[in-house]
Amino acid sequence: MNVINSEDSILLIIDVQEKLVNMLKDKEVSESAAKIAKAAGILNIPSIITEQYPKGLGSTIDKIKLALPDANYIEKTHFSALKEEGFKKLLKTKKRNQIIILGIETHICVLQTAFDLLNNGYEVFVVANACGSRTEENKIAALKRLRHDGAQTVTLEMVLFEFLKSSKHPNFKEIQALIK
Repeated sequence: MNVINSEDSILLIIDVQEKLVNMLKDKEVSESAAKIAKAAGILNIPSIITEQYPKGLGSTIDKIKLALPDANYIEKTHFSALKEEGFKKLLKTKKRNQIIILGIETHICVLQTAFDLLNNGYEVFVVANACGSRTEENKIAALKRLRHDGAQTVTLEMVLFEFLKSSKHPNFKEIQALIK
């Protein structure tokens, strides 16, 4: 098992879109997603945002879009982002091996994307409290399955502090403020 390394990470935000966020009972998901997005923006971590059929499900929520103005966007209809044309090529251009993944729905798009990432040799870190499903049962089952099959499950705070490594990091106070 490896610690997250900000120099080798990509943030992958899966389908944190208006209509999908509104159907979640757990509002922590979008708040945690926005905090990780802010941290990635502050630390210049490359970010990719997917949107599942945005004409029907709306666009990515504003808190994330504003935090990551330079993110790459991929519109998708497949549940796994890796099945979309150009996605694998985009990942390879980033030249990083660790993928921090979060989003909606855990048991569908997050799970299938994570499995495809693992099968393509990436280290996958799934941010449990920044992932959501319509039911808690589906989310729990997906996280168990992901852990069992090689993904590491982490939390918002684990990601933030592994990015920083030390309280001497120049952005420590700014990142710490995201969770206070």
